[in-house]
Amino acid sequence: MRLQETTRALVAVAIAAPSLAWATNGYFSNGYGVASQGMAGVGIGLPQDALAAAANPAGIAFVGDRFDGDVSLFLPQRGASVTGNGYGVNGNYEGNNRSIFALPEFGVAYQILPNTYAGLALYANGGLDTGYAQNPYRAFGATGSAGVDLEQVFLSPTIAYKLFDKHAFGIGLNIAFQRFTASGLQPFEGMSVAPDNVSNQGADTTVGVGVHLGYTGQITPTLTVGVTWASKIHGRFDDYKGLFADGGSFDIPENYGVGFSWKVTPAWTIAADFQRILYGDVSSIANPLSNLTSGNALLGSSDGPGFGWRNTNVIKFGTSYDVSSHLTVRAGYSHSSQPVASSETFLNILAPGVIQDQATVGATWTTDSKIALGVFYGHGFKKTLDGDNSIPAAFGGGNANVHLAEDVVGISFGKQF
Repeated sequence: MRLQETTRALVAVAIAAPSLAWATNGYFSNGYGVASQGMAGVGIGLPQDALAAAANPAGIAFVGDRFDGDVSLFLPQRGASVTGNGYGVNGNYEGNNRSIFALPEFGVAYQILPNTYAGLALYANGGLDTGYAQNPYRAFGATGSAGVDLEQVFLSPTIAYKLFDKHAFGIGLNIAFQRFTASGLQPFEGMSVAPDNVSNQGADTTVGVGVHLGYTGQITPTLTVGVTWASKIHGRFDDYKGLFADGGSFDIPENYGVGFSWKVTPAWTIAADFQRILYGDVSSIANPLSNLTSGNALLGSSDGPGFGWRNTNVIKFGTSYDVSSHLTVRAGYSHSSQPVASSETFLNILAPGVIQDQATVGATWTTDSKIALGVFYGHGFKKTLDGDNSIPAAFGGGNANVHLAEDVVGISFGKQF
């Protein structure tokens, strides 16, 4: 398949992409591509396939001419409980109106000139989805089911240049398509600068562009390191300008990271990544609910309340072993700091991105004709975040306690040319 044909195919998929959801590190995906995900998302210093550009654009200089595609089935279990509330909200709520999500990814990488490589990747950066048939806000006047659906799809063209056959620098564009819906939030309309644009406005979309930079270097024959940075990407949901701070602004946060891989033996590799996600620099995500209840900043205003999320650090560890020239097996574990403050769980009933730990296993079978068939399984361990006086007195006080657990399984097909 030629590069231009692949480009047209990936753009078509991006435009018609199905609903996607992912929520492992806040709402960022833990990794891209089945090979990386089998190692808990490690990839900044360990390029393995054509989706390497999603983690580090320089990585495509080390994967050869290839195409990779995969699909994962994502099964989250999310919900909340409310205690000590004076308005009759106490109880257990399950946010699983929809419980299975399909997540496709595609990537292609080619050497186009001596020492110059081009790549194109389509992947889901992340997302959140909740659907409460029993509306947790019904006692305040809400009707119908409650929930939100945030989807983010990236199309990333990338160029990398290799120096001395050991070092590469890469630059890519992150073209981000975001889609958002919210329902069952009628009680908050009277607290907004735009009450007609808080809830039940259907799906709204926004497209933004950011820059992704990276370096990958083979420091020794056995040690490879990587560094990457991705800029903030601006977005705005006009149909929900009464919900999100600053008139519907919803940016994808800046993030950066470092990683390494070390070949302990010719068959055994260990690797690790560190990533920092700057949720705290995006007002609609970071502003606390207290801006509404004590600061008198209405929803949708420049200082309007958000979800109270903080900057998040993620550490990933992975290992792979070549059992034979055909079979590679993988495993990994990742841990993140908690993005959600315990004082902010009331609104985060809608967005309980609280998981901190995930374990994964995976394998790839490569044929003599360089066709790679991969599989992985990941489990995000259930995390319950208990509220700390998280429901304001104006809403009857008490606490909202939110929880999330995840399972994901994926398969892949790749071809080295």
